[in-house]
Amino acid sequence: MSGRRRPARRPGRRSRRRKNQRLEQLLLAVLAAAVVISLAAAALRWLAAHPWIVAAILLVVAAGAGVWAWRRKEAARWEQVRASGLRFALGHLDGLHHRAFEFAVRDLMRRDGCADAAQVGGRSDNGADVKATDPYGRRWVIQCKHRKDGWLGKPVGSPDLQVLNGTGRQIHHGDVVVMLTNGRITADATQFAKSQRLHLVDRHLLGEWAGGSRPLWELLRALPPGGRQATP
Repeated sequence: MSGRRRPARRPGRRSRRRKNQRLEQLLLAVLAAAVVISLAAAALRWLAAHPWIVAAILLVVAAGAGVWAWRRKEAARWEQVRASGLRFALGHLDGLHHRAFEFAVRDLMRRDGCADAAQVGGRSDNGADVKATDPYGRRWVIQCKHRKDGWLGKPVGSPDLQVLNGTGRQIHHGDVVVMLTNGRITADATQFAKSQRLHLVDRHLLGEWAGGSRPLWELLRALPPGGRQATP
């Protein structure tokens, strides 16, 4: 009797239950699709019976797109006008919040032709508040020290420059590393900056830059050569 085959096992309850669940899911999907199609057809019939509503919707959408495009164009135009003639008086800069002061420096760099100028100051900024690439391909890293009292405020000292010196080139890969303030810079800090090839912008130089039309790289000395000699 060893040659007889064992009868095949019938599907268990689990197999039948899975098939039933799949069938139910399929039926629900078909039902949902039928409902969606029915609603869409009803909406199309209703819109066909009321063509003025379709025309009104299209008109509103077209008007909205036109207004959006016009506003965007106007904003770009006014940004170009504002940037080309941007000037800041020292008194205005003194009254800014320190974060707004950083944005003002960013805008001045953009005015001078640094299209990618960005304000990056904040927590964990590693000593950089503004970064930019000038038309000569040089990467600028600027740390801003705002003083509410201007020239009478706390001067920028060597410890501030030591932090910038440790991060400006190593971390931020700056070609031109700048300490900028609307106040004073101590004599010790000035000597340290010379020894480390750091650039300083104090209140007097800031006033000349912000209130004039010459780019910062024309006001600073001993800058590294640019990667590409383009006219700013």
